[in-house]
Formats: sequence, C-alpha cells, structure tokens
Amino acid sequence: MRSFTQQLLNGIFIGSIYALFALGYTLVFGVLDVLNLAHSAVFMLGAVVTYSLVALHGMPFLPAAVIAVLVCGLLGLLIEFVALRPLRRRNAPPISALISTIGLALIFVAIVEQATPGTFFSWLWQDGANSVRFPAGTVPNPTYHFAGLTIEGTKLGILVTSVVLMLVLGYVIRFTQVGRALRAVAENRRAATLLGINVDRIFASTLFLSSALGGLAGLLFGLAISDISPYIGRDQVELKGLAVIVLGGMGSIPGAVVGGYLLGLIEVFAFVRFGGNVEAGVAFAALFLMLVVRPQGLFGARLRERL
Repeated sequence: MRSFTQQLLNGIFIGSIYALFALGYTLVFGVLDVLNLAHSAVFMLGAVVTYSLVALHGMPFLPAAVIAVLVCGLLGLLIEFVALRPLRRRNAPPISALISTIGLALIFVAIVEQATPGTFFSWLWQDGANSVRFPAGTVPNPTYHFAGLTIEGTKLGILVTSVVLMLVLGYVIRFTQVGRALRAVAENRRAATLLGINVDRIFASTLFLSSALGGLAGLLFGLAISDISPYIGRDQVELKGLAVIVLGGMGSIPGAVVGGYLLGLIEVFAFVRFGGNVEAGVAFAALFLMLVVRPQGLFGARLRERL
C-alpha cells in the first residue's frame, strides 16, 4: 500500500510538469487556432540553457533559471514573428503554420546537436555523451519521510511551483485586463480589433508567455529527471502534451491542468500494473478510449468559451 501511495505521489509530480507544458500548447491554440509544434524544442532549450549557465559558467541555479525562462519567452516571440505572423497576414491555411513550427523545432534541435567545442552548448562533447544532468548540489535536495513515504525536496518544490504558476495564470486569464483581452481575441479577432485591442500584440504576448511556461517546464523536468539532451522535448513530452490537451479539451486551460495530472496518474498506474515497457502504450490506450466516449475531451464544449 505504501508503495502504491509513493507511486501516486510520483504521478502527481510528473503530472504537474505535463500540465505546465500543456498550458503553453493550449494557450496558443486557444488564441491563435494553431498548434505550436516548436513548443517541445523550447521545452528542451529551457533545460539546456539552464544547465549550460550552471555547469559551464558557474551561475547559481535561480538566476540561471530566470535567464533561461526569459530566453525561452524571447524564442516565443521569434516563433511569432518568423513562423506565424507572416503566414497569418497572407491568410495561409492553418497547416502552413503547423509545418512552419515543425521546421523551427528541427532548427532549434539541430543547433544544439551541432554545437562545437568551446561554444555555449559544448557540454554535448563532455565524455562523448549527449545526455547530462545538473551537477550534484545544484539545488538543495533534502529528503522528508512521512507516514512511510519518501518525498524529495526538489520534487516537492517543483510541484508547489507548478501549482502556484497554474493558479496565477488562471487568475490572470479570468480576472485581469490582459486576460479579458486574450479571451476577446480568442472569441472574435475582428470584434476585438473594433474594440481597440491590439491583436498582434496579444498574439506576441501569448507566444512569449506560452514559451516561457514551456521553458520553465523543461528546466524543472531536467532538474527532476536528471536527463538533459537535445531530444527530451521530442521523446519525452511532445506527444504527451498533445495527448493532454486533447484529453482535457482543445483550448481549455482547466482541461490542460486536469489532463496533465490524469495522464501522469495513468502512467503510474500502468507502470505499477504492467511494468515500464507498456507504460506509455497503456496511457495512450486510455486516452483513445476516453476520446471514443467523449471526443471533445473532458472540458469540451465550444472551444472559444474555454479560455
């Protein structure tokens, strides 16, 4: 029973990272009607930039994390100005933006893959490895024991950070002027423009915020899982993030949060019952069954109402 409860805690923990990552997906989809598939590469860069600043340049973790989040936010602006806005102004079909963001994701990964010794990402050449972890002691990691359970300080901090950020984002979307502008643009761009809202600025702000959240999720993932490589976004969370937003309801912020935790718990239950080899398969089988029963997702209704 204690082992099951321990795994349950692990599911809640990893679910919080899935939810934080999926929020970036669903923010962009809810406002722009586009799936930003460069989001997984931004997730990876959040971990890579933080590691590089800490391990290669001796920077303390907290300021390194702040810089990495800002860098990822700026990458979101790059995605908007290079991959999305030009296509939007030409009234290109949504598939064009999808392909454009895939191309940017490949470029971001290739930049990290092809780094040469002496460059910012030269950690890839350490001992011939392409997967690294933060140096020991980067962040204090006390261990707490409660009712037979073991709770690591870093994982507890990550969980609290994720929950607080999700609550703050929900408050901003629902109760602030910026949030009202976001919802107005998501509901009807033309009407929002007539009301004096700068739609292009809202799009840019959305990409900055979603990418900052994605980068934060990436560095937290790298800190907790101790596996940082150019492929953690593509291999670890990209498809799972898409599964989360489909499970919760496309464009739904509450759905992204609930879906993230559900997927984390499903993975843990699959691991406990069937072992690690079928963990992901069982999770996606559960997702498939859910969509057969309720194709619009848990919070599905009219997508524009969900922000």
